[in-house]
Formats: sequence, structure tokens, C-alpha cells
Amino acid sequence: MKVIIKQASYDYNILKPIVFGIMDNFCRDIIRTDSKVVIKPNLLLPASPEKAVVTHPLIIKAVVEYVVRCGAKVQISDSQAMGTFERVLKESGLRDTLKGMDVVFREFKNSVQVDIGEPFGRIEIAADALGADVLINLPKLKTHVQMLMTLGVKNTFGCIAGLMKPEWHFKTGVNRDMFANLLVRIHKAVRPAVTILDGILAMEGEGPGKSGRPRQLGVIMGSDSAFALDITVCRMIGLEPDKVFTNRAAREMGLATDEIDIQGRMPVIENYVLPEITPLVFGPKLLHAAMRRHLVQRPVCKESTCKLCGECWRYCPAKAISHDSKKIHFDYDKCIRCYCCIEVCPHAALMAEEPLAGRLIRKFRK
Repeated sequence: MKVIIKQASYDYNILKPIVFGIMDNFCRDIIRTDSKVVIKPNLLLPASPEKAVVTHPLIIKAVVEYVVRCGAKVQISDSQAMGTFERVLKESGLRDTLKGMDVVFREFKNSVQVDIGEPFGRIEIAADALGADVLINLPKLKTHVQMLMTLGVKNTFGCIAGLMKPEWHFKTGVNRDMFANLLVRIHKAVRPAVTILDGILAMEGEGPGKSGRPRQLGVIMGSDSAFALDITVCRMIGLEPDKVFTNRAAREMGLATDEIDIQGRMPVIENYVLPEITPLVFGPKLLHAAMRRHLVQRPVCKESTCKLCGECWRYCPAKAISHDSKKIHFDYDKCIRCYCCIEVCPHAALMAEEPLAGRLIRKFRK
């Protein structure tokens, strides 16, 4: 497994040859005239590039130019968590950046059933992703309050269309390992030919939405294995790879290995701020309900920032959020701690917080 690492910026004169070089390494012999190429960036929600929420439009532009040069047909697709697809294209700058280029924008909507194995069986995955001759995966380097990091493997969860994403959050509930298993199996099913990670302006803190904080890393990575790429990112930021749930799931399934051929200089990133991932339940099952209400980490609202826009309660898969005319309310008995609400909040008004009692008990247990 090979991972290419390059220092880069969003200066297009610097960025374009780097992206072309990565594409040459992994796609030179597979993209042909009239190939159908689907590019899957991270278009989570409407956000400008400087927020570090979405894949930078200039990286997407460079990939489009490469594919068009090969004579292939290009489509850019994703399934956003909030807002309309057109609004995401506009606010991310992608629509303007690719103006005049021979590219089709299409939201993932139609799905086909694919057997991804037990315990999930047949699930619905975007037909456009599965029907592509070549799928190109363009994730953003970001933290994730539920899964710790969202990188190459997690990015392909966007191949699950529309409201089926929160439905899968609900089905896997508080079991992060089961959700990671699902993510790895979806990634294996869609089989990207190459993954190019935008780590030039990354995100730390309580990502992956607007509650996270942009951080300049100046790095772009490419690989034909998102599993190898994700492990390499962890090493770069000083994180034990198996702390990321998808890495651990991939290793258990025999899809990830420590034998990675790294080409280029891997920078040492110090003091990278990760979200705190705490156990959701522990001890006797009889006490789990009380723990979920009073002890375990949960989403909370900064009322001074909340605009009561409704994105959180509309998207919540567990229907655990209600509201009155002044503020929102969480039903922590229903809440599955997927943190979708934090992910989609357009005002960075939500955060994950462990109650004081939970922090004291966890400290005592250590």
C-alpha cells in the first residue's frame, strides 16, 4: 500500500501539478476515453472554504482537469447533510470555481441494493457511485465528535443518499464499533480508485461541522487505499491509529496493515486537538438508562449562539430534540449520541459535553 504525501497550498499553480502527479500514480491506466468518472468530495453542508468543512474547490478543479484531459465524462456527486445540493455548491465556491468546465453536478438520490455482509445484509447505496467506471474519493482532514476522525473511509458514507444516513445512525445506536464496521463495508462496496485527502486547511476540535476549528497543516495525501491513508494521517498527528474506530474495524477485517510505503516527507503535527471520546455506557445494564441521562457525554446547546433554525431537530435520527419559542430541549433517554446535530448545526451552537458527575466517576474509575 502506497501513500504519497506532499506539502501544498491553495495556490493553484502549486496545487495543480501535485494533484496531477497523484492522479498519474494511481489512475493513469484506468481512466480512458468515455469512462464515466464520479468525483465524491466532502460536501457536508453549505460552508465557505475557509471554514474547513468541505473539500476545497481548487482540489476538485485540479482533479476535474485531469479527468477531462483523459477524455472521460466527469460527474461531481455527494449527499449533503443539510441545505440543498445547489446551496452547498454555491457557498463552497465550487459552482463558480468550475464555471465553464465540462462537468455534471448531481446529488446522490437514486439507490440500488448491495449485500455488504453480516450483520447488515442488503443496504441501499447511491446508484451513481456504484455505476461509475472510476470513483474518486476527495475527503477533508477533519475531526469527528462521534468517530474521532473523518478521513478517507468515512467520506464514502456520503454514498448513502439523503435521510438514509441518519437512519443508519439510528440503527447502529450507541455502538460506535458497529457503525465503524458499517462505514468500512460501505467503503469496500464502492471501491474508490484513488483517495486524495485535503489536509491543507484541516479541522480540529469538535468537527466535522462548523463547531470545529480550522487549522493550517499544508498537507495533501493520495493513495489507492483509504485504509493506508487514514492510518498515515493518524501517525502524522501523533494519534494511535486504532483509536480511530474505522481503522480498528478495517484491521479486524484484514483490510488494513502497518506495512505502508510512504513517499514524501511526513510532517510532525503537534498538539492536534481531538474531540474527547468517552464511553457511552459501562457497568451493569440495569444502570445504563440512568447513566445515559446523567453521566455520559451528550450534546448541549450554547443558547446565546442558537438561532432556533431547526436543522438539528429535523435531522436528529432519534427524534430526541424538541423546542419552544426560546430554546431547544434534548431527551437524553432517546439520544443515541450520534452527534448528527453538532454536525449539521450551521451556527456552531452545539457541542459535546460530559456532565460533571460523569467526569468525576470516570476519573475515579481510572
